[in-house]
Amino acid sequence: MSLINRIINPGTHWSGLALRLPLGILFVAHGAQKLFGWFGGYGLEGTGQWMASIGLEPGFLMALLAGSAEFFGGVALILGLLTRPAALVLALTMLVAIFSVHIGNGLFMSNNGYEFGLALLAGTVALLLSGAGRLSLDAAIGNRFE
Repeated sequence: MSLINRIINPGTHWSGLALRLPLGILFVAHGAQKLFGWFGGYGLEGTGQWMASIGLEPGFLMALLAGSAEFFGGVALILGLLTRPAALVLALTMLVAIFSVHIGNGLFMSNNGYEFGLALLAGTVALLLSGAGRLSLDAAIGNRFE
């Protein structure tokens, strides 16, 4: 099996699709808040200022990295394109969010806890392990390299 097939191997199951679509939509929306100020977000300037205020410096760069990971990683999940690498980047992003922002607030979202971040982390790790599944660009690309 080639290196490309190992990285993008989507598997033959439908569960990847069931995870990719809702996770992708959530990540695109959260990334768009950070990057563009859409959906009630603060855009790069506002998000960068907030990130700097909690010690993630330089704030603008951290906002750009987190927003890009979420927005473009979410697009990749929706398309099922390079799902495993996108899921890895998103899982790392969620670990940073959990441990730098939410862990001290306990589990529940009502206290700004890590509940939502943990759910997103679990979904991205599942995709990292399983691949994109059927109806993905990874499956279409993988068929060309067989």
